[in-house]
Amino acid sequence: MLLTRICLIAVSGTLLLIGPVSAGEAQSRFFDSDGVKIHFVEKGQGDPVVLIHGFAASHQMNWVLPGILDRLAEDYRVIALDNRGHGQSDKPHERSAYGLHMVDDVIRLMDHLDIPRAHVVGYSMGGFITTRLITRHPDRVASAVIGAAGWNEHPEPRFALLDAIGDSLESGNGLIPLMQALQPTDQPKVPTEQLQATSQLIMAVNDPLALSAAIRGMRELTVQRSELEQNQVPVLAVVGSSDPLREGVEELAAVMNNLELVLIDGADHLSAVRRSEFTDVILDHLKRHPLSRQAVTASRQP
Repeated sequence: MLLTRICLIAVSGTLLLIGPVSAGEAQSRFFDSDGVKIHFVEKGQGDPVVLIHGFAASHQMNWVLPGILDRLAEDYRVIALDNRGHGQSDKPHERSAYGLHMVDDVIRLMDHLDIPRAHVVGYSMGGFITTRLITRHPDRVASAVIGAAGWNEHPEPRFALLDAIGDSLESGNGLIPLMQALQPTDQPKVPTEQLQATSQLIMAVNDPLALSAAIRGMRELTVQRSELEQNQVPVLAVVGSSDPLREGVEELAAVMNNLELVLIDGADHLSAVRRSEFTDVILDHLKRHPLSRQAVTASRQP
């Protein structure tokens, strides 16, 4: 049930107030991204893989708790950051501090670690950041996985939802509009009063004004059809079959060049990352697009 899943996530996040959830032997560090302190962890060896989490989450909630970071780190050098406004990173309250700055944080992190090119995996908001990253810095992305984040020819309804979420956060009403929008398409709707209780738990580990600024700044992550049609980066799009964002992901798949779409049967927006199939398809995608082979191919081009 959606409410149960949200509660589990919220309780897990509340534990972060007591102490961080261990990511095994992952190294926890910070770096300066144009004046904003960004937290990240690193684990494993091999081709670099950057993980970008979703809205109102953190690297721990999105990647550590489901076991994704550890599984990927068995074969890859995995770097997972806390987006600005989230987790242990700085939380500016100005909308102007977000948007494309969240894309640039990824590039600055790669520069900080002397990584010229990396695989990038983003989920939900992280998926929108990844899509913008591909179009803005295609030379830095070896391959990409876009989880539960799509595209719309006419984004006005999505912009209206972003504003509604921002208004709710600023008025002290939490994440109710977002939680209502993300309810599975094949399940009964959860009563508003139950969503309110869960929202309070989630907001206990978040800064509402930082989240409001971040969600409003997501307008800047919009990409044009022509940019998608010209894409040369190998992309895997993954979404649950019961996720309300599935329609946008399928629209993205119909427009974006060099994209493969995978549906996770019966999964919704919150449960998809906790399904073993989610990590399985990521690993398969990474294995089919190794950096070493891409380097050889590039060297053979005239």
